[in-house]
Amino acid sequence: MVRRQFNAISVDVEDWYHVCGISQDIRIARSDWRVLENTEKILSLFSGYGIKATFFMLGSIAEALPELAPMIAEQGHEIASHGYSHKLVTTLTAEEFRDEIRKTDQILRSQTGKKPAGFRAPQWSLSLRQTPWAFEILMQEGYLYDSSLSPIPLVGGNDNRPGPYRLPSKSGGLLELPPLTASTLAGRLPVGGGWGLRFFPQWLVGHAVKTYNAANWPAVLYIHPRELDPQGPRLELPALKRFASYGSRRDVSRRLIYLFERYSFSTMRDIYAACQTAY
Repeated sequence: MVRRQFNAISVDVEDWYHVCGISQDIRIARSDWRVLENTEKILSLFSGYGIKATFFMLGSIAEALPELAPMIAEQGHEIASHGYSHKLVTTLTAEEFRDEIRKTDQILRSQTGKKPAGFRAPQWSLSLRQTPWAFEILMQEGYLYDSSLSPIPLVGGNDNRPGPYRLPSKSGGLLELPPLTASTLAGRLPVGGGWGLRFFPQWLVGHAVKTYNAANWPAVLYIHPRELDPQGPRLELPALKRFASYGSRRDVSRRLIYLFERYSFSTMRDIYAACQTAY
């Protein structure tokens, strides 16, 4: 069974301009990239609290900044895959998805010496209904777990569940480790990461972690490097997409410290190992 207060913190390693639904042809000057310095801030924060985390690396970022993944891995963190291009999986064919997975795997393996065991799709864009083939491809490519199925209906789907579960598969099934949500009278709220981790009351986030742990579930939190850079640049976006992508401009560090001082956190791979006897 999963140990109480044994949770995961994860980082989607992408830059401030990686916004789903925006043309992938956008060109940002290298001098305006901020992912390296912001990831260094995250590493420093984690080191101060003895936290080991999972970094879902975007293949294109790892390729452009070959020092980044090794720097993360050398500090004892897990390197997982966030795909290559940051395109929604629902916009890719099965062949294109497999190509992205293999390309990212090759880059990360060459840089760190290890093949990633976990995957997270950009903007939770895997779906049991729309992309069932993607889970089979991940299994065929040697993945152990996925963390792409948000249990928020407007983001993920009504079929997605909040706690860990084994996905149906012809080849055994990946373990799904969805992000933390809070069950409220208004429905499930995305308190586990992104704008939700900054926007919703701190007590609600902590209560959600406590509720998951009481149910013997690991709470999976996620952040992006830009969330430690509240004064950083932003794309000009429609109001709703701007809020979904950037939310409030609050630095997420204080929220993380609040949680680090109260709960235990480790890598997604550790959570996967702890869940093996239960799921």
